[in-house]
Amino acid sequence: MTEAFSASSSAMALAQELASLLPATREGLFNPYATVHPMDAAANTPMAKLGRLGAHLDCDPEVILVGEAPGWRGCALSGVAFTSEDQLLSGAIPRVARLPERLSTNAGGPFKEATAEAVWGILYELGLAERAVLWNAIQMHPHQPDNALCNRTPTTSEVLEGKPAMLALRSAFPKAKLVAVGKKSQGLLARMGLACDLSVRHPSFGGKPEFQAAMRSAFGRNAPMN
Repeated sequence: MTEAFSASSSAMALAQELASLLPATREGLFNPYATVHPMDAAANTPMAKLGRLGAHLDCDPEVILVGEAPGWRGCALSGVAFTSEDQLLSGAIPRVARLPERLSTNAGGPFKEATAEAVWGILYELGLAERAVLWNAIQMHPHQPDNALCNRTPTTSEVLEGKPAMLALRSAFPKAKLVAVGKKSQGLLARMGLACDLSVRHPSFGGKPEFQAAMRSAFGRNAPMN
């Protein structure tokens, strides 16, 4: 079954621009919009991931959440930051059509990510899910050269290769609040010359309550209006 995409022409043009500004896949750094992943199901092509990115970008966002880099169970397969196969199969991601079939060949079932669930959970709670764009300082999956099924911390030089795409995304949505998810993301954005409106704790490794509290404080009903 073929996956259907409904992104506007302008959103798809932006997705294509962002993908074109990322470096090509090379040893230890995987570009989901250019190369097939070892865990990709046959229909989960780079073009399919680009289509999902275009659909995701098809909004006028109030907020842009930026992480450090994709994980292999999440964006490397889905094409959308902080987004897992399980969420797409259940139709839980705004603007992205529910998947007609699996993204991965994982024998244990669809991949899930606790961070993805935490991020989308708070966005829905705060009424921001339809007005949020998710990205990474480097929208490429860093892994050990001999193992694509693992995550590693990207080097600073690798992350800075994501600067052209990050700047293009910021330019496309200049009014959106820029939120760094994690101290590493905040520091990397600063290296790119981008000031964050907010930096929040990353929800992994026990950080979920603090992440949620910071988001509620900034975007909840009782949050100060700017």
